[in-house]
Amino acid sequence: MAKARYDEAQLKDLLLQMMETELGGEQVYRTALTCALNDDLRAEWEEYLDETLSHQNVVRHACDQLGLNADEKAPSRAVVKLIGDSLVKAMELAKSSGNAVLAELVACECVVHAETKDHANWELLGKVAEAATGETGKILKDAHKRVEKDEDHHLYHTQGWCRELWIQSLGMPAVLPPPEEVKQVETAIGASRAEQQRKSML
Repeated sequence: MAKARYDEAQLKDLLLQMMETELGGEQVYRTALTCALNDDLRAEWEEYLDETLSHQNVVRHACDQLGLNADEKAPSRAVVKLIGDSLVKAMELAKSSGNAVLAELVACECVVHAETKDHANWELLGKVAEAATGETGKILKDAHKRVEKDEDHHLYHTQGWCRELWIQSLGMPAVLPPPEEVKQVETAIGASRAEQQRKSML
């Protein structure tokens, strides 16, 4: 079967969005860390911040290899930046309320929002990497391989933190660290199984 074709202009746009997502992700994590009350969560987000900085370098290097300017402006990139800035402002607003529990919950939700976009970006890049051939295929496959596992971890584990901290705030028994963290979940199926097992972990 012949390799699927892809739109090169749209790939460029995806890479520019990815660069902005990683830059915005840095600011989201820096702000989220100021809202974290749980020590385990703070340690987790510090690790994710370091990985996000690494991901910026991976995207920038891939752009350089493909002859693209990672700092080039684009309409879609401006939208990504607006959303990232809005997540930071949402956390700052929650902090200004003086309710530390609220701020931590909002921070978790904002990280999930940011990581949902980030995870989707890398998943899409993986699809293009499968379709691409030659040097482009090699560059994309290498970038995807270096980051994909981190992105799965960031999204599924923070979703678990968000759920359990919310449950705790509602006065019900919570599993902290969340099942996703305890079981080192790396896939959507694994995350679903971990959530199903949470009652046995209480």
